Amino acid sequence: MKKLSIISALLFATFSFAQTAKDSISSSSQQQNSAQKILSNSTGNAVTIGAYGEITYNQPEGDNGELDVQRLVLLLGYKFNERTQFVSEIEIEHVEEVFVEQAFVNYAVSDNVSLRGGLMLVPMGIINEYHEPTTFNGTERPAVANSIVPTTWREIGVGVTGRFPDLSLGYQAYIFNGFKSTVSDGEGGAVGKLSGSSGLRGGRQKGIQSTVDTPTLSTKVDYYGIPGFRFGLAGYFGKTQAEDEIEALDGAVIGISMVGFDARYAFKKFTARAEFIYAALNDTEAYNALTGKDLGSALMGYYGEVAYNILPLSAKQKLFAFARYENYDTHANTDGNLVANDAYNRTDITTGLSYHIAPGVVIKGDYQFKDNKVEGGNVDDQLNFGIGVWF
Repeated sequence: MKKLSIISALLFATFSFAQTAKDSISSSSQQQNSAQKILSNSTGNAVTIGAYGEITYNQPEGDNGELDVQRLVLLLGYKFNERTQFVSEIEIEHVEEVFVEQAFVNYAVSDNVSLRGGLMLVPMGIINEYHEPTTFNGTERPAVANSIVPTTWREIGVGVTGRFPDLSLGYQAYIFNGFKSTVSDGEGGAVGKLSGSSGLRGGRQKGIQSTVDTPTLSTKVDYYGIPGFRFGLAGYFGKTQAEDEIEALDGAVIGISMVGFDARYAFKKFTARAEFIYAALNDTEAYNALTGKDLGSALMGYYGEVAYNILPLSAKQKLFAFARYENYDTHANTDGNLVANDAYNRTDITTGLSYHIAPGVVIKGDYQFKDNKVEGGNVDDQLNFGIGVWF
């Protein structure tokens, strides 16, 4: 808590440093994602085509490095008329795996209200919605957006999105199918898809023949009325899903309540961001007894980051030096006889450079100092390099 207070004080000071032009919900590329770019198409062309991708090099301390085409995502949008548009993202991971990351129809009821249906991103935190490589510092996405918010987290659902311009508020509200917590083992028992090491990540259904029993509610409100500043408050509430033949088993389904706070700020050559996510899980004792897993009853993570553009404001290129501190724990609390595993309480400090050689092209390099709460534990630090594009 002391570390969190220090980070909060630092970020409050940077947010209060100065003022710049009023932020808009659809202005700079730092505040936009691919879906927003497609939906803001005003060229008159029916078809929108784009892409983003990352090639990375990861070198853990003492081990061989790994080169990877981590992802290449093709963006395809179609504008049927002034009110109706289709948005899709087709992702190729590690050259061999193909997924549909988004596929939804957006219907503009008015200038400030739209209805949506299809495969969509769950609005939780920053990175899950804004994960294009030129929109964040660091070769790898923050670990909080991997272990706590299982980025890229998307499910099938319907909902409404819009804004209240007079209040400088944007909002999203969706009904989704939930995580799949268990599958049948074929012998009357259940195999668990959630665990202490990876949290909720294994339960993402990703629109692949998704099981749905009880729907979940996902909401987010963004405030953008302070110049250069954006603040988000998100919530996700519901139960997990299980296959028909095992859903009545004690522990096959658990409840999830997740809340998230995030903030972003930009002034001239300076940027900062912070995020806090907490998830409370119900019935994990019964779930662990049924599946033999070690799922915690609470997950928690936060980070704070500051960055400074070393190059002059007049330069066409940008070179950001940045530092990020994050702590994340998938055993923030445990139920029953399950003892919290200190190896799941982790801390990363990442520092490096992001060189934007052109709008939409970035070269990254950073070093990560990694640790956990295990006494005498040894977590390998890591050197990373990457190239990212988005157009």
